[in-house]
Amino acid sequence: MATPRFDGVELFLQIVESGNLTEAAERLNLTRSAVGKGLARLEARLGTCLLQRSTRRQRLTEDGQAYYEHCLRALAELEAAESVLESGRQQPRGRLRASVPLAFGHHYAAPALWGLMDRYPELEIEICFSDRMIDLAQDGFDMAVRIGPLPDTDRLSARRLGQQVMGLAASPAYVQRRGSIESIEDLAAHRGIAYRSNTTAHRSRLASPLVLDDLQAVADAAIAGVGLAWLPSWLIAHYALRGQLQAVLPSYREQPAPIHVIWPTAAHMPAKTRCAIDALVATTPSCLAGS
Repeated sequence: MATPRFDGVELFLQIVESGNLTEAAERLNLTRSAVGKGLARLEARLGTCLLQRSTRRQRLTEDGQAYYEHCLRALAELEAAESVLESGRQQPRGRLRASVPLAFGHHYAAPALWGLMDRYPELEIEICFSDRMIDLAQDGFDMAVRIGPLPDTDRLSARRLGQQVMGLAASPAYVQRRGSIESIEDLAAHRGIAYRSNTTAHRSRLASPLVLDDLQAVADAAIAGVGLAWLPSWLIAHYALRGQLQAVLPSYREQPAPIHVIWPTAAHMPAKTRCAIDALVATTPSCLAGS
């Protein structure tokens, strides 16, 4: 049987994008030996060397770079063709993979997305909760919600959902125990709870013996009376309504950070992605308004 003309293309792209054979093998669920042999067969069929490999690194040859770019363009055309077919369907269907921030995802983004499943029975949703800045294309996501500045790239499209402002909060019990806070200078006498990625200079006014990398965990610690916490205003408002947190020095806040939904730029957007974006745009502004 003749070798399929495009056999090995996906494997080659995965090797290039992974950076090495071992990582590509893990992503393709193959052995490293199988990946290496697959690449060798592709190079033999094309009659050229695509990658220069050593024990420490790999580098595309001139032919490899040209072939890689042609493959990417061909895949983009195929994806556009599939999107045209998808957009012609009345009902969104298939698996939607979304990445959302931990706390914001739990409170707002995820409920908006899984609410679509009642309306669209053929839609499957997979949600990854993480504050990590993921690469949509490399990690295989259809869309993501991001808080903060966006990268300057034409590979991503974005739509603004609102903005997030960080402020200080504490439990009523903590304030009663440690005393009210009337000025910024009073912060020096209080204990803080730090969020790992928060690095603004004025937070040095708070000694923070507890450092956490999850905003929800920061909120939980503040509710437990551990100390003062920098939290999003929408999260403070959520727990203030329940009497579990109260704002401290309300005028002492950060500059707002934009909240966007982003997706890979393409000529045609799949119906599943479009309906998810519309759901977030419809629900997020009203959720943030109360904060």
